[in-house]
Amino acid sequence: MSMKKNRTSECLARWYQGDRSALDTLLGRNMPWIHAYVRKRMGPLLRKKAETADYVNDSIIQFLQYGPPVMISDEGHLRALFVRIVENTLREKHDWFTAKRRTISKEQPLPAGTVLDLDPQGVPRKSPSTIVDQQDREAWIRLGMEFLDSDSREVLALRKWDCLSFVDIGKKLGITDNAARMRHNRAVEQLAEIVGTLRRGGLAELAGRSMKEDQVQQGI
Repeated sequence: MSMKKNRTSECLARWYQGDRSALDTLLGRNMPWIHAYVRKRMGPLLRKKAETADYVNDSIIQFLQYGPPVMISDEGHLRALFVRIVENTLREKHDWFTAKRRTISKEQPLPAGTVLDLDPQGVPRKSPSTIVDQQDREAWIRLGMEFLDSDSREVLALRKWDCLSFVDIGKKLGITDNAARMRHNRAVEQLAEIVGTLRRGGLAELAGRSMKEDQVQQGI
């Protein structure tokens, strides 16, 4: 393993142990690259509202504080994850989802010592039923939701975290209860596929796919 990979995983481990300087190191090593990438993505509307650094730093720090702990050795893969988090922040409704993530993290904290290993290991993809049986199921779900589109994230959060009926979800989203149920079922299927990909070390694959899709929507 290269020194760069060692430093990446070491900083993440130290951060999860409460070392604030490790976060500063992570940000210092990766922010210039991520700032440059995001600056290309921001349209004039967002440029007027805040500096690029505000969007980037706030979203990444929020994720590291309230998202599920992850262990990544490859710095490029870590940047890919960070870019995904930032892209979500630039999208409509993500402020709402970020607030949900923060609230759930405080009200339903993950078991102590939970860390999701995202390094490629050639682990066979597990079926959704197998994933459900895992003790770390909740952590994988929370991470997987970061790779869903905003509509899917919202319907899952309303159902799973707010425990709303499909009738109430439909009213909140302005759709019928049957449409809400169908949207939820599709989101569950997508989430199961995403979690399976993450569990077998496919972070780079998911992040790369997301970045290609985002490029179609340049100028947010």
